[in-house]
Amino acid sequence: MRSDRKPYPSIRQESNSDKMLSCRYELKYRIRETKARAIAQYLQSYISPDQYARKRPGHEYPISSLYFDSNDLHLCKETLEGRKNRFKLRIRCYDDDPQSICFFEIKRRIDTVIFKTRTRIPKVHLLDAIRGNMISSELYKRDRETLDQFNFYLQSLRANPILSVRYMREAYEGDSSNRVRITFDRELAFKAVDTPVVSVSGQGWHTVPMDFVILEIKFTDRYPCWLTDMVKIFDLKQTAMSKYVSSVKQSCNMGFCAPTCLMGTGDG
Repeated sequence: MRSDRKPYPSIRQESNSDKMLSCRYELKYRIRETKARAIAQYLQSYISPDQYARKRPGHEYPISSLYFDSNDLHLCKETLEGRKNRFKLRIRCYDDDPQSICFFEIKRRIDTVIFKTRTRIPKVHLLDAIRGNMISSELYKRDRETLDQFNFYLQSLRANPILSVRYMREAYEGDSSNRVRITFDRELAFKAVDTPVVSVSGQGWHTVPMDFVILEIKFTDRYPCWLTDMVKIFDLKQTAMSKYVSSVKQSCNMGFCAPTCLMGTGDG
């Protein structure tokens, strides 16, 4: 596993007002709840709950993402096929306040590196942003570029809203320049949709059966020795886990999309 010996090439992290890790490595694990609780206890000696988690009971908060894809689920199938270079398109929110912000996100994987760009858009302007009607002067240059790229992908793929995916996140984060971020995701659920609406509650949600917690370790360059020790102590085995793909598969199993699109494929 990785440590301060820095076996991977260095990644430069871009500044961002919401402190998102925009360029990073990302390791995923499927672990039992008992191990998740033990790991959370272990890492609190080194890093703290993130700015959102520390305000909530159990250090958990809801995340809901509206995913866009083509009618033949092109982006989903790229993940299932294990394509090294791929991307996802989603709009993310953290509450149901109609006056709050949502985030238009492009999450790219280029080989082993994750590049994530996003722009903040008020929910009241969500439809205008998708239709390309946002007044450019309302956005900073970087936000305009991200939104333009998002809409370019939508048009190129003829992508539409496919699924909303929701889960509860317990998140911890370091404050060093090489920021380590560790998250535990639970209670995965989805809702088949055909309109661009983002919410964390409401009706129509279906549980994705999951007898494990999704542990993710994210870092920009290398992670510290204590994290290397943690991986060894808890015998963590890296695995693939896509919440979007898992939700699409469950949706197909329940008859919301054509199940043939996923026959003979893994979890990606």
